[in-house]
Amino acid sequence: MLLNILFIVVGIALVLWGADRLTDGAVAVAEKMKMPQIVIGLTIVAMGTSMPEFCVSFISALKGTSDLAVGNIVGSNIFNALLIVGVSALVAPMTIMETTVRKDIPFALVASAMLLMMGLDGDISRIDAGILFAMFLIFMYMTLKGAKKQGADAEATVEAEGKKPMATWLSVVWILVGLLCLIGGSNLFVEGATTVATNLGVSEAVIGLTIVAGGTSLPELATSVVSARKGNSGIAIGNALGSNVFNILAILGITGVITPMTLNGITATDLSMLVISIMLVWLFSFTKYKIERWEGAVLTAVFVGYIYSLL
Repeated sequence: MLLNILFIVVGIALVLWGADRLTDGAVAVAEKMKMPQIVIGLTIVAMGTSMPEFCVSFISALKGTSDLAVGNIVGSNIFNALLIVGVSALVAPMTIMETTVRKDIPFALVASAMLLMMGLDGDISRIDAGILFAMFLIFMYMTLKGAKKQGADAEATVEAEGKKPMATWLSVVWILVGLLCLIGGSNLFVEGATTVATNLGVSEAVIGLTIVAGGTSLPELATSVVSARKGNSGIAIGNALGSNVFNILAILGITGVITPMTLNGITATDLSMLVISIMLVWLFSFTKYKIERWEGAVLTAVFVGYIYSLL
């Protein structure tokens, strides 16, 4: 038990440090490529910080523990929308770009609603998974296409600031080092936390929705909070939303095509909560394209209430 607690502490420390390095590197890359922060958050950072979810869900599905695989994704996305956006807004009110409100959040909402409908029959078939992955390819095409239109604005902003850019090699090193620390730290956390939960007799579905989901979402939480603290709210909100889209469409898409999944402990309530969480973020984003501290407090409170009902 003491060893597992040590894993949890070391894992959290690695994740926090790695998130700091990753954010610095990602912002530098955004400036070098003359691309908006939101695009970097929706692609590079989101995919990188979603690697723990991918590893856990993919291996869980292959081992036949579908509830853990899907519970990890559903729980992680609820964690992202409610706790990560909520805590980030509490740290510093988050400015939301109009394109995020009109395109990115609706896409995350559609992905969540599709998973809800597909999960009602208790199965995610290869056809279901194929549809999810096809939607992911469409999302990536739309995101990168939109980056070209916003590139000129990003260039003007960087030139206006006149600050000395980070060396390309150093930004790449920080991104790689950050991702390694995020993934390694998350694995340590999940291993320790899951063992502790299992010893306490908690079910596979609840472990997936809470302990494992929280552990694999630590990279998103750390990265978004650090980004918000540094004033890079584009990275913070883009990371959380991009991870949600990536988790459902890419991770469940790839995993489900390889091995169809059966849901037992994941209920319609859990899947509905996933949709509600994105709707709340979308609603709050419409108010002056900003999520205020009080709105962040509401999102955080809803998350605490959901976890309390599970336990």
